[in-house]
Amino acid sequence: MNREGSLKAFARAKQLIPGGVNSPARAFGAVGGQPIFFESALGPWLTDIDGNRYIDYIGSWGPMILGHSHPRVVKAIQETAAKGTSFGAPTELESQMAELIMAMVPSMERVRMVNSGTEATMSALRLARGHTGRDKIIKFAGCYHGHVDSLLVQAGSSATTLGVPNSPGVPRGSTQDTVLLEFNDCQGLQDAFMNFPQKIAAVILEPIAGNMGLVLPGKEFLRLARELTSQHGSVLIFDEVMTGFRLAQGGAQEILGVTPDLTALGKIVGGGLPVGAYGGRKEIMEKVMPAGPVFQAGTLSGNPLAMAAGIATLSELRENPPYAKLEQLAQTLTQGLKELATAAGIPHSLNRVGSMWTLFFTPQPVTDYRTAKTCDTRQFSQFFWAMMDRGVYLPCSQFEAAFNSIAHDEGIVQKTLAAAEGAFAQMGK
Repeated sequence: MNREGSLKAFARAKQLIPGGVNSPARAFGAVGGQPIFFESALGPWLTDIDGNRYIDYIGSWGPMILGHSHPRVVKAIQETAAKGTSFGAPTELESQMAELIMAMVPSMERVRMVNSGTEATMSALRLARGHTGRDKIIKFAGCYHGHVDSLLVQAGSSATTLGVPNSPGVPRGSTQDTVLLEFNDCQGLQDAFMNFPQKIAAVILEPIAGNMGLVLPGKEFLRLARELTSQHGSVLIFDEVMTGFRLAQGGAQEILGVTPDLTALGKIVGGGLPVGAYGGRKEIMEKVMPAGPVFQAGTLSGNPLAMAAGIATLSELRENPPYAKLEQLAQTLTQGLKELATAAGIPHSLNRVGSMWTLFFTPQPVTDYRTAKTCDTRQFSQFFWAMMDRGVYLPCSQFEAAFNSIAHDEGIVQKTLAAAEGAFAQMGK
């Protein structure tokens, strides 16, 4: 493919923006080469500035469950923009959005809108600490909750090792109350509550992880997290920025049957515009200012354009639930990928829930960050570029989940499998 335009655009961007991108996830650092610059999107397709078209399995990193430029969402944005793009004052759209979220996610008895998933998790943690009067939090290696100082800690620590910052600019003191455990480590979770009695404010986790690739929780692990937090008066926070509204109307908590105290949302809740939300039990949420003493604010929180896009998206999902179709097509796609990889002699494993999936280039099951790191990232890079050259745009890291949308029909799936067959054959040479 000719990508001369993208090469020139990236060269220009590097003179203006650190690293040439406004988020490291776009930099292609994990696969080599240079990022592609895009111009337009429609349904399951992305078109770059050189006119190349790609089947998109990133979906803006998750929000585009309806596909790109869905008519209902576009219309809502256009009609709202004509009335004004921001007021810095309450609108009825905010209440309409809250009603929709609360109807679809019953554990969220009160909701506060913010501007990103990072703001949502940061605010939920502050609220948990304010509610409990405690400082320590538990997070899990491989679970990403945004670029919050207290959560940017190294992976792979033992059960009770306190966090050590892994980004310059993060003060050591900001992570001294972060206890880092392995995902699915039941014994480590029990030990943490024993070692820090009456000190743990919250346990935060992705109930189905998507930031070390897609990793499923064990039933006992989630049950134990719920049991221990309830027993010790701690707050259980589910980060459903990825999984919220994607796996079911009620998110991962609906299909897993575990109810958190607080939930953080992002991505789909904004219909592709910058937005986040957090909410949960009324008695906890009523401690957020101005109802209570825990401070949290945002000039553009509840922005009318974001509310309109989110309302249109959630309404479409509620009125025309797509989850059975998403399940069937993603099953066809991932089963095909497994069969093709096996036929080509490529060691692999594959995790999928609903329309989220990851093809891991390791023969062993991936159940946590430690096993995810056994992947052959060189092979993943080869596969990524072979698929790109065949018009399929996958996440540019082995450790990110891929997403289907309702715009990915049977024909798109078969085109993807044909590309994968060629990619695996190329890798085997």
